[in-house]
Amino acid sequence: MQIVFWILIFLVTFFIMEFNAWFTHKYIMHGFLWSLHKDHHHKDHDSWFERNDAFFIFYAVVSMLCWYLWGEHNIWFCLPIGIGIMAYGLAYFIVHDIFIHQRFKWLRNIDNKYARGVRRAHKIHHKHLGKKDGENFGMLIVPFKYFK
Repeated sequence: MQIVFWILIFLVTFFIMEFNAWFTHKYIMHGFLWSLHKDHHHKDHDSWFERNDAFFIFYAVVSMLCWYLWGEHNIWFCLPIGIGIMAYGLAYFIVHDIFIHQRFKWLRNIDNKYARGVRRAHKIHHKHLGKKDGENFGMLIVPFKYFK
């Protein structure tokens, strides 16, 4: 029975991360930590890395902390939370950094309704180069108006 709870906690965590990514992006990245996120909108550097990548490190640390609490303190529900955060981070990296921004030249030929919607919504967000007025959508939940 515990495996059912683990799977449920994993799924809930994964989908809460979608809201968390939206919230963090809108109110933190385009808010008081714009100084870290700005280089994602303004490519004024030659480095493959961006200051914006610091947000990945934050979520990786939270996930690792959950794994630690599970392993060292036997807090059973921390493992599915840690795995859920990690799985969302991997999905986000694949969709955002590889598929959309082509940081690696993989997944370039994917062309379906969902893929076009994700690209279109992200392009609309990136047309605003400043801290304000950028539409913001989650990675998985993209408004249907972009599915054409």
